[in-house]
Amino acid sequence: MTMVLNSEAPEYRHERNDDVRPHYLEALTLVERLHRRLLDVIKDEFDRRGRADINAVQALLLYNIGDKELTASELRTKGYYLGSNVSYNVKKLVEMGFLHHARSRMDRRSVRISLTERGRAVHQLVAGVYGKHVQTVEQIGGITGDDFSRLNRALVRLERFWTDQIRYRL
Repeated sequence: MTMVLNSEAPEYRHERNDDVRPHYLEALTLVERLHRRLLDVIKDEFDRRGRADINAVQALLLYNIGDKELTASELRTKGYYLGSNVSYNVKKLVEMGFLHHARSRMDRRSVRISLTERGRAVHQLVAGVYGKHVQTVEQIGGITGDDFSRLNRALVRLERFWTDQIRYRL
């Protein structure tokens, strides 16, 4: 196996993996673009309803909280949000009345958050968007349940690969 290293940036080349490179780089671009497009879809729905009181990132955060009562650190771990982004948005959502926050009875240092009625309304709105998509993605988008199943398996493996890169410093 031939490995060529560039002294400035580590560029690993394996002749037998050259066919993976364009697909991997395209997947990275698509994952990033799809997340931005999801935020655009959510923003568009809120714009159609004349809702300018909350942004798409905050709406997605409320959707992901759902009926759970969590700490900000649990949101970071389970939702894979950036730390300062979560802290800022949680603070704003509490100020705007979308989230309750209260000190944990068990650990007074920890603050638990949950949705208010206003937050639940946003959660339901996003759930409605997703529900509409579920009803139409196969007919209009041409994406079947099997397609999603294969996609999800590949994304889980990619996530595991990236996690291992960090955890084991590969």
